[in-house]
Amino acid sequence: MYVGFIGLGVMGQPMALNLARAGTPLVVWNRSRDRCAPLRAAGAEIATSPAEVFERAETVILMLADETALDTVLGRGTPDFAAHVVGRTVVHMGTTAPEYSAALRDAVRAVGGRYVEAPVSGSRVPAEQGELVAMLAGDSDAVATVRPLLAPMCREMFACGGVPGALLMKFSVNLFLITLVTGLTEAFHFADRYGLDQRLLRQVLDAGPMASAVSRGKAPKLLGRDFAVQAAAADVLKNNRLIAEAARKADMASPLLDVCHALFGETVDQGHGGEDMVAVLHALEARTAGGHAARTEPDSPEAGVPGDQRRATE
Repeated sequence: MYVGFIGLGVMGQPMALNLARAGTPLVVWNRSRDRCAPLRAAGAEIATSPAEVFERAETVILMLADETALDTVLGRGTPDFAAHVVGRTVVHMGTTAPEYSAALRDAVRAVGGRYVEAPVSGSRVPAEQGELVAMLAGDSDAVATVRPLLAPMCREMFACGGVPGALLMKFSVNLFLITLVTGLTEAFHFADRYGLDQRLLRQVLDAGPMASAVSRGKAPKLLGRDFAVQAAAADVLKNNRLIAEAARKADMASPLLDVCHALFGETVDQGHGGEDMVAVLHALEARTAGGHAARTEPDSPEAGVPGDQRRATE
């Protein structure tokens, strides 16, 4: 049987290409047909609709932007949903609210399907290199079936228990990533304002204990003001929002995340949502140019918290 892959965006296309190049019998679909051309060249078959993917594949991988896209492709809420899912394994590799994933698991099970939650850590370059890190959640037999299928896309895979354990683990990882890249960007902005040699800053960082694959990947982009997308600012904002909502539901403080939420919101509002996450530099520069007008007092309990989050806690 074929493996199905739906969603050939910035991450999905290189992920699917790694499957095809590994010899996986693959049938794919994407809303924008031009994204399918490299898959055809790599030997994958191109379906005319999501329904065709489900008809031909025993396992279907979904790498879609949001919950609406997932429901549309699955035909959720229509008679097509059961026909698509029965007897198949649905692998959800995107990022959604944990509650949504748990409800989708229940819906898939109810009509005789199996469900695996498999979000990944890594951006476009690791996706191209097959170096993603996957977090897996679901019934142990379904996870065991899916593991070898994901191997061409992933350097490592970690079992995270039941759904939504994998998404919550990804949220923990992404909280660190978002605050790390924002801090790195602010460091370059600080050096720039003081007229320091940013190339020297990069060398010092690379030689010191804070160096990481992330800093070594993002520092050259900041140095060259290269905003070509690896992980889009709009996607980072979506992830930030989901993590913040999960934090509120756990009644926990997340002050660093809240400041990042505000900054990435400003980045997207300024028209940089399609650029790489280091485009948060634009928001920092705008705040500086505005004389810190957007800054709340540092001792304020609401400093950096977007208005919708403040209202949610009132």
